[in-house]
Amino acid sequence: MQKRKICVVVTARPSYSRIKTALAAIDQHQDLELQLVIAGSALLDRYGNAVDFIEKDGFKISSKVFMVLEGENPTTMAKTTGLGLMELTNVFYNLKPDAVVTIADRFETIATSIAASYQNIPLVHIQGGEVTGNIDEKVRHANTKLADLHLVSSDDARDRVIKLGENPEKVINTGCPSIDLAREINASDLYFNPIEKYGGVGPEIDFQDGYIVVMQHPVTTEYHESKNQILATLEAVDELGFPTFWFWPNVDAGSDGTSNGIRSYREKMKPKNIHFFKNMEPQDFLVLLKHSKTLIGNSSVGIRECAYLGVPVVNIGNRQNRRLRAQNVIDVEANKSEIKLAIEQSIEINNLTSSNIYGNGEAGKKIADILAKTELSFSKTITY
Repeated sequence: MQKRKICVVVTARPSYSRIKTALAAIDQHQDLELQLVIAGSALLDRYGNAVDFIEKDGFKISSKVFMVLEGENPTTMAKTTGLGLMELTNVFYNLKPDAVVTIADRFETIATSIAASYQNIPLVHIQGGEVTGNIDEKVRHANTKLADLHLVSSDDARDRVIKLGENPEKVINTGCPSIDLAREINASDLYFNPIEKYGGVGPEIDFQDGYIVVMQHPVTTEYHESKNQILATLEAVDELGFPTFWFWPNVDAGSDGTSNGIRSYREKMKPKNIHFFKNMEPQDFLVLLKHSKTLIGNSSVGIRECAYLGVPVVNIGNRQNRRLRAQNVIDVEANKSEIKLAIEQSIEINNLTSSNIYGNGEAGKKIADILAKTELSFSKTITY
């Protein structure tokens, strides 16, 4: 029996952790052949060069697609997506996959969906049906309407996809593969020194008695405010003085403002308690989170993995607006005083229970089995 060729497109640093265990399960499945395409900011050094970690993990890359235009504004987002559409169309034409997998809701993922569906290739969407702010909200549901098979991360998301007119038999709650990684490291000690292993920029900080982590991205619908928003967080964290590991933002409209705010504050104020990183291996990052006092910012990792790990989160602004969340999250506006108070409150939280709202840590294998057994098609009709 000929193996099904499953083409997975990874376009950004966070998308890799969202799909890593599924990639491994597909690659190891006797009835599947993995075709891995790395594209977008996952190939760029300034955003952490995720491709290096992917290759280090032993995955064979079928194609690389360079598609990111400089500028980090809404116009370059649209042009990046258009360039991605043209390039990915050729990639799929040459690889001739039996199905294409698009991940979640980043702005450029719509290029994957269009390139596959317009060529009559069955499209599988991972992590549809969720709710947030940002351009991600529109892109996610557009991906859903282009997709033929939906592998969602929660019952709430499944219900929403079905309400969008999708066939319930084609909407399956697998849980989120990133929870698989969280489950693997849940009992791990902090087995590495982040500064020694990853370098980064900033002063040596003493983190043995506790530390916090910051990961804050621009909000694409508020990109003109990105510098002011990141400065509010920088000032709050600097004034509190807790040892801090801070991670670079994603490539989105507004990331120039976010990056400029970080650089200018770092050079002018020279904070003694903050060390900055571009990227980490997914497992190392989750171990770092697990042993932190709290996560600050607006990354979905605070909503997903931190819920499972029982890590308090200060969620800033509208980027994760209305996303299903557990009891570990404190929501605040991008205001220095609010952020400071919430950080102090979150650090005092103890013994948070683990939440399984995004799965129990077995999503990768479920996804591979479904891709091997489910009848694939590229034609559908709305159900009402």
